[in-house]
Amino acid sequence: MSLAVVVIDMLNTYEHEDADPLMDSVREVVPVLSTLVKQAREQDVAVVYVNDNQQDWTAGRRELVELALNGRARDLIEPIVPPDDAPFVVKARHSVFYQTQLEYMLGQFEIKRLVLAGQVTEQCILYSALDAYVRHFEVIIPGDAVAHIDPELAQAGLRMMESNMRAKVLPAADCLES
Repeated sequence: MSLAVVVIDMLNTYEHEDADPLMDSVREVVPVLSTLVKQAREQDVAVVYVNDNQQDWTAGRRELVELALNGRARDLIEPIVPPDDAPFVVKARHSVFYQTQLEYMLGQFEIKRLVLAGQVTEQCILYSALDAYVRHFEVIIPGDAVAHIDPELAQAGLRMMESNMRAKVLPAADCLES
């Protein structure tokens, strides 16, 4: 198994300053992302969920799912709730690698390529892509399965990932075949 889909920060209450533009973007992304996850699982590609702890140092999968489902946009959460049999990593900062066990876990699964999907393109996706690149992972970004707050910054982030981190930015439908 050399490929993993990493679903980043999709459990969100949308009760923050940038929530409205983010929710607009997430509405477009959720159907594509849920299809990508379904196809990955059907093809036995590892799917790993990494989510911000929402400043709750006692929160795990169950608590973060419940918190998100009780937030402003249950309809954006239900289609992408992580199944109980999927690895789930809690993070406190932007990068999925920063002080988490993710790198060790990916090594145990002999993962070499990562599809980074979720939110926010110009923040957590970008920083996670950089951290993946410096750890010698091949990075793939499904451009239609990452949500943003600011469309211009998101486009700049995608360009940076392509040029500076050698990431492949592809449609989600092509990410599992690349």
